[in-house]
Amino acid sequence: MKRGLRVLIAIAGAGLAFTLEGPPVRAQSECITVEDFSKAKIGEFPADWKARKDAGKAVYTVQEEGGKRFLRAVAKNIGIQAAKQFETWDLNAYPVLAWSWRPLEYPEGADERDAKKNDSALAVYAVFPHSPVTVKSVKYVWSSVVPRDVRLASSRGLTQVRVLQTGTARRGEWVEERVNALEDYRRLFGDGDVPKPVGIAVLTDSDDTKSSAQGDYANFRVCRR
Repeated sequence: MKRGLRVLIAIAGAGLAFTLEGPPVRAQSECITVEDFSKAKIGEFPADWKARKDAGKAVYTVQEEGGKRFLRAVAKNIGIQAAKQFETWDLNAYPVLAWSWRPLEYPEGADERDAKKNDSALAVYAVFPHSPVTVKSVKYVWSSVVPRDVRLASSRGLTQVRVLQTGTARRGEWVEERVNALEDYRRLFGDGDVPKPVGIAVLTDSDDTKSSAQGDYANFRVCRR
């Protein structure tokens, strides 16, 4: 397969196909927009994203509130990622991944430390190539119970998890996040050679807890330090 024609991304052991290229990089910009949903149709799954399974298209829809566009996730006993290809991401020049998110409903009884309860209201992935059928991912989660900065892993270590936010007190509140994906990859995978990222992904899931979860995602950018 040739990069830019079709990139096969597998997250959490499942395939996720990307076929669209990201926006052009402008070196002089402080931040580059990855996705602000401004061109997406309200009420629909964003056209330039891919869901791991077709059922995921019903989970994620673009909404608007007070002039702000965002991706709303409503997951009922389901766990399917949605992702966007962004192969023009120059990680050395723009190591920071930034976005805002808002938890609305936490999966009941979830605990990301327990494989049988591993659900999250919000999760964002920085995705890196690994093999023709697998990827390495740094996964950032908002957990209802796991303390901040706890390190977890899944997918036989191919997904390294960092808890950015914990607790339910800020439910319904937009929170801005900025993470250094370059440094996190090196620290979490213990590898100084960082491959060029291929995109981002999100996951709001409730399949393990057989419950429901809701959350919003907005304004994805990559930025200078």
